[in-house]
Amino acid sequence: MVQRQLPNPAELLELMTFKKPELDGRKRRLESALTIHDLRAIAKRRTPKAAFDYTDGAAEGELSLARARQAFEDIEFHPGILRPAPEVDTSTQILGGPSALPFGIAPTGFTRLMQTEGEVAGASAAGAAGIPFTLSTLGTTSIEDVKAANPHGRNWFQLYVMRDREISYGLARRAAAAGFDTLQFTVDTPVAGARLRDKRNGFSIPPQLTLGTIVNAIPRPWWWYDFLTTPKLEFASLQATGGTVGELLDSAMDPTIGYDDLAVIRDLWPGKIVVKGVQNVEDSVRLIDAGVDGIILSNHGGRQLDRAPVPFHLLPRVVHEVGRDATVMVDTGIMNGADIVASIALGAKFTLIGRAYLYGLMAGGRAGVDRTIEILRGEIERTMKLLGVSSLAELEPKHVTQLSRLQPVDAPAPARRAAPRSRAAKV
Repeated sequence: MVQRQLPNPAELLELMTFKKPELDGRKRRLESALTIHDLRAIAKRRTPKAAFDYTDGAAEGELSLARARQAFEDIEFHPGILRPAPEVDTSTQILGGPSALPFGIAPTGFTRLMQTEGEVAGASAAGAAGIPFTLSTLGTTSIEDVKAANPHGRNWFQLYVMRDREISYGLARRAAAAGFDTLQFTVDTPVAGARLRDKRNGFSIPPQLTLGTIVNAIPRPWWWYDFLTTPKLEFASLQATGGTVGELLDSAMDPTIGYDDLAVIRDLWPGKIVVKGVQNVEDSVRLIDAGVDGIILSNHGGRQLDRAPVPFHLLPRVVHEVGRDATVMVDTGIMNGADIVASIALGAKFTLIGRAYLYGLMAGGRAGVDRTIEILRGEIERTMKLLGVSSLAELEPKHVTQLSRLQPVDAPAPARRAAPRSRAAKV
């Protein structure tokens, strides 16, 4: 028989604790976010549909993005046991300089559209965390203002080669003069991908007011307050600002760029140069032979060619071919610190986050970007401890298995042509 008694009030008080209410709404909602997916949910609630969909969406059927994220979910870790790792070192050397974490912030265009602090929030948060920040050619903050926001940190610049080459050359010179140490030469945008969400939303720069956008904005007055009471939203480095995103890209990009353009930029740029948008082994080898310092395996976040190769799937083969001779990095689909750990284990020297950073920005400005970095840092550290490794250098391919849902189908052998039938056989 269980002995029962009336509850003792003093004992009940020992069991009950009351958390002090957080009156700061931004801090409260960011503290409630435990994953990047949580930040995405907050961002979706707080951002008008057109701006959120521009960030969240991809090209055509969005298969490339879905497959990239699925590839990271389809991994199996192999932890070592009785290998204490009470403290872990997440720092690394990348392209001639330090990074406190094995990831940096990727280049994103139109960033102040998502939240008015834009690139300044990203650059300052990256500087505080000790990781690199990358400014896009299509950024909404100038090269010089990004430098001012992150004066002592590492700033990288992403370059599109445009129809008017002198514009691109001038941007590269400005970035070099401002002390940016790495250039990302982007090669996967000869034309704009078909970003159908943007077309359906009538998304343009600057935003165009329609009945739909006004109705969608009614429950989000804070976004419109920021938009209408801060400096005009425009490209900081380009003159043309009108039209849909696809029209802007098509007018600025040049489908004729080639290795001669890479050679010109290589001679012009004094720092490290990496090529962003590499999607096969053959191009990786040729680029290293051409003298670049590194490559970024990327399909542009699934925003260009739909059904493009999954960068994470390519990683082991590319590292096998060129990993000793150059820095191999990877982006597209990263939503968890475990994705980053798996990439490093399979030979990547570094990773880049785009949407994960923008979800934090939309959820809470600079504080939201800080929260993104904090979440990923915690996931990286926890995953490393559970694997039994104390440093990034200890991560090896043996720690990860890529499980595959998408197996290439072997091409059938050519069919043999049947011999002509004889007249006798036809009779």
